[in-house]
Amino acid sequence: MPVNYLAFAIPAFFLFLYLEYQLAVRLKKKHLFRYESSVANVSIGIAERLLNLFVAGSFYDLFQYIYKNYALFHIPNTWWVWVLLILITDLIWYWYHRLGHEVNFLWAAHIVHHQSEEFNLSVSARITTFQALIRNVFWCALPFLGFHPALVMVILTVHGTYSFFTHTQLIGKLPWLEYVFITPSLHGVHHASDEKYLDKNYGDVFVFWDKLFGTFQQEEEAPQYGLTHPIKSHSFLWQHFHYYLELDEAARRVGGLGNKLKVWFGHPATIDQAIRPVLERRFLQHQVSGPYRFKFKQYLNFQLALSVLLLTFVTACFAFLGLDDKLFVLGFVLITLVNCGALLEQRKWIYYLECIRLMMLVAYVFWKFDLFAWIFIPALILILLERIFYLSQLYRNYVLRYEKVEKV
Repeated sequence: MPVNYLAFAIPAFFLFLYLEYQLAVRLKKKHLFRYESSVANVSIGIAERLLNLFVAGSFYDLFQYIYKNYALFHIPNTWWVWVLLILITDLIWYWYHRLGHEVNFLWAAHIVHHQSEEFNLSVSARITTFQALIRNVFWCALPFLGFHPALVMVILTVHGTYSFFTHTQLIGKLPWLEYVFITPSLHGVHHASDEKYLDKNYGDVFVFWDKLFGTFQQEEEAPQYGLTHPIKSHSFLWQHFHYYLELDEAARRVGGLGNKLKVWFGHPATIDQAIRPVLERRFLQHQVSGPYRFKFKQYLNFQLALSVLLLTFVTACFAFLGLDDKLFVLGFVLITLVNCGALLEQRKWIYYLECIRLMMLVAYVFWKFDLFAWIFIPALILILLERIFYLSQLYRNYVLRYEKVEKV
């Protein structure tokens, strides 16, 4: 049975991440990795890769449709076309990327990539499905110009692979290379929250466009990474949706359709920074409080590893799985990633999320064995077990395992 060889990119990603971490340890730079941030980075990447399986084929079909019906030219497949294509691809990226920083509803999708206050290869995974969808709309310009969709897909793979390796601090400044290419140092500037580094270095492969359009900046002082106003959560859901909620709240506070549209299409600098703390108080509640916190690393690592294995399997076999199988894995993995974020946040409602995930697994098994009409039986058993044996308490004591927090 033929498989989708893109599945091999997933273990390759973790291999490079492992090698980077081991090198950081040897160079006494282990501080470049923080457990919570790395888990959040990888979780977002897993969700994007999984959801992208459902839409990637549709975009290739869209590229084909545009090429066949609206292409301005039909550019031949010769050696010089590849040079032209990578240059045009990077120019389109530059403007997609720049607009992603200058237009609020685009920034809402892209902000997730900049939330991490660390800068290593795991940050390259912080791409949301919203951002991937928007980015593919911009890529439609390539078949419209006349590049064959097969060439486009190859060059986008090369383009994306290059940008993966620019997310690291273990490679220092490369002055001779920085005349032509975006290096880790130059891209680190783009991820910085220092005022002098803001809105700089939008290029992904080449520096030409930043120099041409006045957004080029070399690294001088060591950057401080992350947002100018950091988010106070590793929650999977909050990281994805907080800026959409901020835009909604900002739009509610102004009158008139025109003013509301200015909120969504305006510059991020125009959003009242007092809105986020209000939303944090409203939504970031229900954490475990008091002198005890639960342990979670082994439990979380298992869930993250399971999600990676399921992602790899589904990627390899996507064309041969039934819709019910695909939707089950999608739902199961997304709930698992939400659970991982809840563990990092010490949320009190984790047990109920676990019950939902368990019932989803049981429902899937009953569906596959044509027993779905009897799904009420395991649901009833779960309720009875909770009533008789207090499963929630056993879960907290033996799975989460509370530990006393030492006062600093």
